[in-house]
Amino acid sequence: MATMAAKRDYYEVLGVSRNASDSEVSTAYRKLAIKFHPDRNPGDSEATAKFKEAAEAYEVLGDRQRRAVYDQYGHAGLESGGFTPHYGDVGDIFEAFGDLFGLGDLFGGGGGGRRRRRVRRGNDVRCDVSLDLEEAARGVTKTVEFSRAARCGKCDGSGSRPGSSPETCRRCGGRGQVVQSAGILRVQTTCPSCRGTGQVIADPCSECHGNGYVMDSVRLDVAIPAGVDSGMRVRLPGEGEPSPDGGPPGDGYCFVTVRPHRLFQREGDHLILRLPITYSQAALGAKLEVLTLTGHDELEIPRGSQSGDVFRLHGRGMPNPRGGKPGDLLVQTYIEVPKKLAPRQEELLRELAEVEDKHVSPHRKSFLEKLTSYFTGTGDDT
Repeated sequence: MATMAAKRDYYEVLGVSRNASDSEVSTAYRKLAIKFHPDRNPGDSEATAKFKEAAEAYEVLGDRQRRAVYDQYGHAGLESGGFTPHYGDVGDIFEAFGDLFGLGDLFGGGGGGRRRRRVRRGNDVRCDVSLDLEEAARGVTKTVEFSRAARCGKCDGSGSRPGSSPETCRRCGGRGQVVQSAGILRVQTTCPSCRGTGQVIADPCSECHGNGYVMDSVRLDVAIPAGVDSGMRVRLPGEGEPSPDGGPPGDGYCFVTVRPHRLFQREGDHLILRLPITYSQAALGAKLEVLTLTGHDELEIPRGSQSGDVFRLHGRGMPNPRGGKPGDLLVQTYIEVPKKLAPRQEELLRELAEVEDKHVSPHRKSFLEKLTSYFTGTGDDT
């Protein structure tokens, strides 16, 4: 195929608009696959190239996540995200999409020979872990527990009672596929009796009831890298369930949740700390000790600081989980007004108000003083 820079627009390849529905994309691909199928165009290298091009376009536009990336960033976005077509020849296309569209044996040839049975990887499994912000900042190893299918020890995964063996599926003759004819078309699909294995369990194992697998509880130590955030996941290669037909096992995925912190609010790799200061500190300036995730640091508040001003301590935020530059600690100050004042504090503040020529509330009389003034008619009742 051509290089990424020379690729045609996938919507143009399939002949659909950018707002085409999933069913419209599928229908368009199926028409092109039938039109350029190698068995319908023997020896035509141009038709084969178009057949591959259509399959590649469908592999992207038929997947919602890939389509979203392609819509926003084009071919370059797919390339930077590590996407490459997962097939190397026409046979791989039959493996990928044959069951969906009936292309594997559409014209009887199956792409030049008998179709290979796909080897499936095992299912992935999920586990969850919760961390404090401090644990997320430094990285930690956590023990997680989850359940996954394991090969039955009694029948060694065969599903048959020890001493017996699976029988060849009578419906498909052991091929795992059945063919249905509709006019000139012959559509090959997975056998519903054996589910593509080509065998059926006549005498099932009493331990696994013919499944070949039993559920197993697993405890695993997982290394959580520094800087993780809620919603991120740690991949555990090969820790998923075994393949049902001898393929590679699935993977485990540990999903991370970081609990809220009582002082710090997180925004990406940055941390936000709301710091109360007094009016005098804001007006005159001050050097304050602030708490960070790794200890204490000194912050200088300049003269004339306003409530809501933000000061940045570089590198005092969260580590970047991908090894990039760490975040910053953003200290947002606010002026804290005391609810109670000592007599001397009130005296000084009233003197300041006089200097500033500002109106302030007068001293309040007690209820008893107000009552006496009312009956004697002396003074005001404030």
